[in-house]
Amino acid sequence: MSKVSRLPVDTGVSGWNAILPEQVPAIELKAEEKADYLVVGAGFAGLSAARRLYQLRPKSRIVVLDATRVAAGPAGRNSGFMLDLPHDLASSNYAGQLERDLEDIRLKRLAIDFAEDIARENKLSDEVFNRSGKVNGAATEKGMQHNTEYAEHLKQLGEDSKILDAKAMKKLTGSGWYVGGLFTPSTATIQPAAYIRGLADGLSKSGVSIFENSPVTSLKLENRKWVATTPAGSVTCSKVILGVNGHAESFGYFKRRLMHVILFGSMTRALTGQEIRAVGGERRWGITPADPIATTVRRISGACGDRIITRNRVVYEPSMQVSEKLVKRMGKTHDYSFRERFPELENVSAEYRWSGRLCLSYNSVPAFGEQEPGLFSACCQNGLGTAQGTLSGMAAAEFAVEGRTPLVEAFLGQPDPQKLPPEPFAWLGANAYMRWKEWRAGREV
Repeated sequence: MSKVSRLPVDTGVSGWNAILPEQVPAIELKAEEKADYLVVGAGFAGLSAARRLYQLRPKSRIVVLDATRVAAGPAGRNSGFMLDLPHDLASSNYAGQLERDLEDIRLKRLAIDFAEDIARENKLSDEVFNRSGKVNGAATEKGMQHNTEYAEHLKQLGEDSKILDAKAMKKLTGSGWYVGGLFTPSTATIQPAAYIRGLADGLSKSGVSIFENSPVTSLKLENRKWVATTPAGSVTCSKVILGVNGHAESFGYFKRRLMHVILFGSMTRALTGQEIRAVGGERRWGITPADPIATTVRRISGACGDRIITRNRVVYEPSMQVSEKLVKRMGKTHDYSFRERFPELENVSAEYRWSGRLCLSYNSVPAFGEQEPGLFSACCQNGLGTAQGTLSGMAAAEFAVEGRTPLVEAFLGQPDPQKLPPEPFAWLGANAYMRWKEWRAGREV
């Protein structure tokens, strides 16, 4: 293909990125460059691919192009959980098939180990990367039933977990909202924007060229070389890795096979000392909901202050973008969920609100592989962009350099994404189903 049909649009200002120091001015592509490898997208998949390429071919010329600024896109807009355990968003309690889940755990831990090495090499603090574990928080007895079922599944997998009662949840979070929880110890919690910035900085110092505000507007194969054109320049290379998640469709691949979902987040202003004392609890923790459709909450503490992040509500949106008006409307649900959990903080408002793009496939498989000679995709992370994106980027780099390695075979052994129903039936059906799921979740939201 040649022309890229649409460019990424992200609505609202992500608090994760906004609370960090101002970035240095972007280096934009304004010339005709030549490279051995081009990576499109500077998120978890793209930058992980670039790092793995550098590990395998340190003397090669590696170029990364991103349409906006590093950490301004989806990589800097998620909840910051790098999950190692099964997390099937289509299930009631995250569990999947036993054999598949065992392999899934093994692979995700490869990705987390890779990320931990990145954190260590770039001297990222434990505010940015921490294997601290997380809790599935339950606000209802039904939610605790989901937790109990999931704990039994983890036991069959040989994985540790710990059931928490309401008192333990209150001690952890300061909130009396939760009737219980399930602690799993090996999840890594990250400050996603800081992690992505740190990874990009480390790659740049190693000699990888990263160009920001340089969207690829066309991509074509000419005389056995790939040519990526941007508004002010171009890159000619032997091999390309697409780390653009749902925007693989914009490049002409996986048409009508990717589900484009938008989630929403809010971050409070920094809490005052009096508010910190009023709410109590520990000053860093992460809560994923016992019901996958419900509310995720994190509390962070450090140089940027004590803040609480709330995420809930989801829409299926094939255009991959939403309005400021919708972000504001979804923020009202965040405010409600926040007040229910923290009535002591009734005067604390959200300082930042944002949307974040997420890509799923109908059969929960990645959009991975060699789509044309020398063009590799590491897309469709199925709601697990931190760990799965890291892993798919690693695998795509190995595929481009070494061929069918064991990690590559793990991806190629999965089926292709299934075709979606035609529109408007997919839009109507997906959004009706998600509204029903939210209604069923009740107090969990």
